[in-house]
Amino acid sequence: MQIALAPMEGLVDEILRDVLTRVGGIDWCVTEFIRVSERLLPVGSFTRLAPELACGAQTPAGTQLRVQLLGSDPACLADNAALACELGAPVIDLNFGCPAKTVNKSRGGSVLLKEPDLLHDILYAVRKSVPKQIAVTAKMRLGYDSPDGVLDCARALESGGAEQLVVHARTKRDGYKPPAHWEWIARVADTVKVPVYANGEVWCVEDWQRCREVSGVEDLMLGRGLVSRPDLARQIVAARAGEYLAPMPWSEVLGLLQAFWLQVRERLTERSAPGRLKQWLGMLARNYPEAFDLFTRIKRETDFARIDALLGMSGLAMVSQD
Repeated sequence: MQIALAPMEGLVDEILRDVLTRVGGIDWCVTEFIRVSERLLPVGSFTRLAPELACGAQTPAGTQLRVQLLGSDPACLADNAALACELGAPVIDLNFGCPAKTVNKSRGGSVLLKEPDLLHDILYAVRKSVPKQIAVTAKMRLGYDSPDGVLDCARALESGGAEQLVVHARTKRDGYKPPAHWEWIARVADTVKVPVYANGEVWCVEDWQRCREVSGVEDLMLGRGLVSRPDLARQIVAARAGEYLAPMPWSEVLGLLQAFWLQVRERLTERSAPGRLKQWLGMLARNYPEAFDLFTRIKRETDFARIDALLGMSGLAMVSQD
């Protein structure tokens, strides 16, 4: 079994990837999507979203980082994939799952699931452009309006050269509304020969157990469930081995928040940094009442020193600045 950290736009950046992969249980992670339209992107477009490329395409914890591209032009995607490989990308992942309206309107993400032939052409062009030893993978949903064509899409991606598929078990129209239709992942896995990863609505070990039973697949990609429960991957690994791992206590979660905030306050502007902290706190509140209480106290704060104090880390922040 492999467990991957999902590429969540506007949430899982290099800072959160660093903090979450420190916890353990994650085998690989993916960048936020790099939007490819009509040209070869400058190097900065890659290094901005994937600064880990300068460190062997790994997070500081040693977890592999894959580079994800999003677009609809096969030739342009192929050229940019080749450049990403030159910059050190160990795997190229292609996004056919993003449900965002702005992305779909510009012919990217899940809207391409309406065009299986184009999916094939994109995979074929990218696969042909990158070195043989570098895998090309794809992330998809069950379809745009319905799952009726999902098997055709999966076949198109596989025949184009995808060596692995991550299937988010909802359509674009479903968005992120429960339930996730894991039974369709089973159908995809029965249709293709490449490894299939299950994705969607796994918030706890019990969800993973049901997902595995229904989908029949071992490999898993975790998104919001892992962000809201940082040790979820580690708990699943233990459960698969027949062991019980006690949930991470709030004291350890607070330590992760402090490590996260130290980086956020140094790298982001005074205007945007507090929002990143509040965003994660809001998601942690699903499992930790302490996170909700802290969010309530911090939600109107913008002053770094006051946020430091509320996180119990005034001294740590001073040391970091020195």
